Amino acid sequence: MWHLYHFPLCPFSRKVQLALAEKKVPFALQLAYPWDNDDLFHSLNPAGKTPVMRHAERGLTLADSQAICEYFEEVEQRAPLLPGSAQARAEIRRLVAMFDDALYTDVTAPLMHEKMKKRLFLRQSPDSQVLRRATRLLHDHLDYIDWLIDNNRWLGGAQLSLADFAAAAQLSVIDYLDSLDWSGHDSARGWYRVIKSRPSFAPLLSQRMEGLPPPRHYSDVNA
Repeated sequence: MWHLYHFPLCPFSRKVQLALAEKKVPFALQLAYPWDNDDLFHSLNPAGKTPVMRHAERGLTLADSQAICEYFEEVEQRAPLLPGSAQARAEIRRLVAMFDDALYTDVTAPLMHEKMKKRLFLRQSPDSQVLRRATRLLHDHLDYIDWLIDNNRWLGGAQLSLADFAAAAQLSVIDYLDSLDWSGHDSARGWYRVIKSRPSFAPLLSQRMEGLPPPRHYSDVNA
């Protein structure tokens, strides 16, 4: 069986979980905190980052969320997440890269540092200036998601794709940290509600970071 090494607020592990659930690939979760410097985990991925997929019986180890998703896209025919023509797939990959890079760097990572790492490990108060900047940049990203949904059925075009799950994975962490402000973003909010209501999303809503509970609305698929 596949094992996914993750920690609950890793957005890239969440992207992989959503993709695997959509494709109905069975897997078990294995907690791995990159900051613990665990020798076993580092032997699987010397970069020391989650997610990592491991199938011991097959002797297979996969690292990097996009590499993992592309691997299962190739070996599992069910529920294609890179659908359409070569041009359409290129656009989906562009959006995935943007959400994985820009949305994470601008918003998710600073919020994780200020609201998770400082609280749980550094015992420090969050920097309000950093939080304000992340909130401002979040609205920029939500503006773009609004535009995508106003012009397409899904973020990447006419079909549900990995672009939707890459964005939703980042936003789910932001929501867990009680920092997802939907003001002025009705299109993005409506799209996220649809994604959040999918069966593949349910396991994410039940996962908890020890010592850091989510806001009350987090598990409500209508919120």
